[in-house]
Amino acid sequence: MNTLLHRTISVLIVASAVFAVAASDAAPPVAAGKPPAAAHAAHATQVVHVHKDANCGCCNGWIAHMRAAGFTVVAHDSTDMAAVKQRLGIPLSQASCHTAEVGGYVLEGHVPAADVQRLLREKPAARGLVLPGMPIGSPGMESADGRREAFTVDLLGKDGSLRPYARHP
Repeated sequence: MNTLLHRTISVLIVASAVFAVAASDAAPPVAAGKPPAAAHAAHATQVVHVHKDANCGCCNGWIAHMRAAGFTVVAHDSTDMAAVKQRLGIPLSQASCHTAEVGGYVLEGHVPAADVQRLLREKPAARGLVLPGMPIGSPGMESADGRREAFTVDLLGKDGSLRPYARHP
């Protein structure tokens, strides 16, 4: 009887520890200086699904940037990113290393979280935002020496048209 009680307690302790670790890994980080409710209130229902190559480090940098901004991010490793981009209507000329989906919009490349927040707030009639290539200094493409390239995030219209949405010096 005493052995059964010890086993039960041991199982409960291990289960509690596993649950605590899983819960802490699932929770996105809290933005500095904001209480948890305020940091995530605007994006609590917005899950960003990121399609990326399993070996891409800069994609993981962008994911960390989005999480730090309060988004919940789910990464999906893909062996055929061309098919993902084609399915989501990303023009070849606008391609970058990863493609994401959030709130009915598509995001291509290293789009800053502030631009995504604006997109979700304004809700334009568009397919989403694109930042072709991998500009140095964009989220996930930070340079060790602090160098930054100027870049423009474009709004991708439902008809495939592009127009400037945000400029970053």
